[in-house]
Formats: sequence, C-alpha cells, structure tokens
Amino acid sequence: MKIGLVGFAGSGKTTVFNTMTGLDVPVGYGGEVRLGTVRVPDERIDRLSAMFDPKKTTYAEMTFCDVPGEHGAERAGLSTRALVTIREQEALALVLRDFDNPAVEGDADPLRDLNAFSDECILADLAIIEGLLARARKENLPPVERGRLERMQSVLEDGRPLRTLAADELDRSQLKGYQLLTDRPLLVVVNRDEDRAAEPLPDDLDARLRELGAAGLALSASVEAEIASLDAEDQAAFLEDLGVAEPALARFIRAAYGLLDLISFFTVGEDEVRAWTIARGTTARVAAGKIHSDLERGFIRAEVMPYDVFIEHGSEHAVKEAGLLRVEGKDYIVADGDILHVRFNV
Repeated sequence: MKIGLVGFAGSGKTTVFNTMTGLDVPVGYGGEVRLGTVRVPDERIDRLSAMFDPKKTTYAEMTFCDVPGEHGAERAGLSTRALVTIREQEALALVLRDFDNPAVEGDADPLRDLNAFSDECILADLAIIEGLLARARKENLPPVERGRLERMQSVLEDGRPLRTLAADELDRSQLKGYQLLTDRPLLVVVNRDEDRAAEPLPDDLDARLRELGAAGLALSASVEAEIASLDAEDQAAFLEDLGVAEPALARFIRAAYGLLDLISFFTVGEDEVRAWTIARGTTARVAAGKIHSDLERGFIRAEVMPYDVFIEHGSEHAVKEAGLLRVEGKDYIVADGDILHVRFNV
C-alpha cells in the first residue's frame, strides 16, 4: 500500500515521515521525494511465527511517500509537480500544522489548510473532468459515459470530493486511468505540540472531515519521532506521559486500514508465515491471486481456519479433529484473520 504524505510547508510533514518510517531524513524546505517502507505491526503474525518457527516471517507492508510542500509568501498550496506526484499514491495522508512555527507566516489553522488543500484537489480534478467531457461530447460518446462525467462535474462544482459518492452513485471501474485526487482515500494527520497530543480533534474539524469523506487523527510528530527510536519498554513509559496508548505508527495504520476498509489474511507453514492485505469483501479466489496468479487461475478450493480457532486448538490437526477446518469455494468472502491454504490446479 502506498500512502502519500502531503501538506503545506512547515506542517511537520517530514517529521511525520520520520516518525512513521524510523528514518532520519533532514527536515526543512527540500525538493526531493522521499520513500520509506515499514512493516505493519500485527501481534497475530508474531504469535503464528512463534508457533511455526518458519524460515521466513513476512509482515504486510506500507510505503510512505514524502511529497515536498510549497513555501513562500506568494503561494501556500501545492505545485503542479506535487499534484502529479500525489496522483501516483493509493491513498493520501494530509498533515496539518497545529503548532507555532516561526518559519511560517500566520497562525496555525488546521481547518483553513484542510479546506485549501481540498479546494486545490477539486479544481485539479475539475480541469480533468471538463477536458474529458468536452472530448466525450465532441466524439459523441455513449450517453452513459457522458452522464458519468457530468455527474462528477456537478459534484466537483458543488465543492464536494468524488470520494463522497457511494459505489451505487458512481461506477469507478472506468476511472483508474484518470488518477483523480478527490477520489483517493484521505487520512488527515493533525500535528500538534507535545502537551496537546492526546486531545481529540475539535468539533468543527471533525465535522468537516465527515463532509469530505475523510478520517483523522492527532499526534505530536516531533516527540513521537524521538519515542519511536527507543526500546519498546521505554516507549510505553513515554507514551503514557503523552497520554496516548500506542505509538503513532500503530495508530496511523489502524486508522488507514479502517479508512480503506482493509483486512489481513494469513498463510502459514515451516517455510514462511505471511500476512496478506486485501479489501474487505474480497472473495477467496481473488485473495488467492494476491499470493500468486496461478492460484487464482487454477483455484479449486480454500481450506480455512479462523485465527482464533487455530490459536485455541494449537495446530491444524487439532482444528481438523474438532471438525472446524472449513472448505470454501471461490465465492467465499475472506474474513479478517483467516488462515488460508489454497488448493489449485493449473
């Protein structure tokens, strides 16, 4: 999963990037795009690995892309180059400044910056849709295609992002090549001073996030970047002082999985214990394709053990003896925590 960290200069975006990735890239006004990949913490994988003692343990991964912000008195927004870069991301994490920064003119105003970013993305998408609509009319494309474009144009002109449209309101199967920014899932990270890290989001910002179809969380990147470099035991003590229950990365990943409606299933054995990330509602056959295309193409059945059932009984043999190993067909909807063994023939 690729998450683009975006935001206006001075928001602490690169510090958030360092917090999430454990890297130590220099902060300040830079121009380069930075990438960092982290494994998704999952106690279930830890426990399965301890039980199987495999040659390899593979966690799900999340890649963060630190997209440079803009600065200068003449502009507080995102450049054309930045907009091109964020179109390449699967989801966006907008970092909003909620702390005093002497290097940035004006007071911190997360709601103002959220609206400014949303407006820029809406205008960028509107330019694309208007161009596509003009071509559709010129080439006399089918009414259904013109109607879809007109629907999107109307929503954008109303100041609403496309992500607010439900699946039955907008057929997204034809939109992949358009790279529309406002249809990207959006997670907003409110970056605060240390003494306010545990405060909930203000009501007006929370309400605006709901209007935009986005999710949000608060953190103090400057102090959490330091905490992330400590041993787990020391981390717990410092986090308790902050008033938060778990590290920023864990909170971010949980929020991202919830926003994107993602779940994990597992494959286990002596060679490898591995977590696989899929969208909720994925069928067994499509999930098998995440492992290898041959498994999807030649899918026969999936042998399924829910994680909790496996842990309760301690082994696949015990699960079978208890009559709890399920055999599911291609249309089975994979559940979070399912342990799958796919039978196939190519």
